[in-house]
Amino acid sequence: MSIRHGLLALLEQGPRYGSRLRTEFEERTGGSWPLNIGQVYTTLGRLERDGMVVHNGEDEAGRALYALTCTGRTELQDWFTRPVERTSPPRDELAIKLALAVGAPAVDVRRVVEAQRRHVADALHAYVRQRARALAGTPGHPDEVARLMVLEQLICHAEAEIRWLDHCEARLLRLRAENTAP
Repeated sequence: MSIRHGLLALLEQGPRYGSRLRTEFEERTGGSWPLNIGQVYTTLGRLERDGMVVHNGEDEAGRALYALTCTGRTELQDWFTRPVERTSPPRDELAIKLALAVGAPAVDVRRVVEAQRRHVADALHAYVRQRARALAGTPGHPDEVARLMVLEQLICHAEAEIRWLDHCEARLLRLRAENTAP
């Protein structure tokens, strides 16, 4: 997801100033994607340059408000209707790390896998606890539902990573057995 589309989605609800957009973005995404305030204002500047937002006066504290234009609304609707492309998977540092570790003579790849598995398991437990707290509050507000959706995505990704690490470990054990067989 691009920050620009996230800001456009928040502006669809009405004019906002930069730091409020940042706060709402982080709340809506469950804090999983923290934004630097500089990113917000740089993105707003680009959106304004591209005709997707305009200055819409100031609030009572003198902060510049930004509002969505028709062009911005159209771009947002187009974004919501387009599927997220999977043709160029993101670079995954862990996959690269393990791929390089397999050929590194001084690296015990199983220890790398075990350390990552412990780290992901800890993160998974934290996400599950956060989800339990969120569910205890009986989510009914869209922001709470959005936060739950992000937490559940993080849980699914962590579970998938643990399964993949298990698969990697099994492959490494088979490789070791093949290399030590008489």
